[in-house]
Amino acid sequence: MARYNKIYAGPVSEVLPQVQERTAPANAIPGRIVVENGAAWALAGTSTVGKVYVLQDNYLAMKGVDDAYTTGDVAMGMEALDEQFFNVRVATGNNVSRGAALTPAANGELAIASTSDMVVFFAEEAYNNTSGSGQLVRARVAKGYLTAAA
Repeated sequence: MARYNKIYAGPVSEVLPQVQERTAPANAIPGRIVVENGAAWALAGTSTVGKVYVLQDNYLAMKGVDDAYTTGDVAMGMEALDEQFFNVRVATGNNVSRGAALTPAANGELAIASTSDMVVFFAEEAYNNTSGSGQLVRARVAKGYLTAAA
């Protein structure tokens, strides 16, 4: 069972974030981060460069945060703005502390960043992910674009 039931976490005083619709890739699970790849989404990886979006739960089809999009479905990617909170997927084996810098890992999940990694989110809560699968962790975007490390 998911720790959260929505990917967009607020604030409630703002209108929902802007979304883009693209074709879903394989393993497109809400909370993973994606970048545009023409008419499709691509799951962000360790060396991905581009504008960051967070896959939204498919509420239009009455699906939850753990229900993957089927490959080829239209998936909604939320534009990550720094004043908004999102529940993003953190890879298993990461002991996240509040304020921890998060970087893209494999399959659009996030991991604890080292000093040479690209930072895309900061954790807003502490969570030790020993569950064996990616889990949702509350985070705020660090910067809306991935750029190569200097």
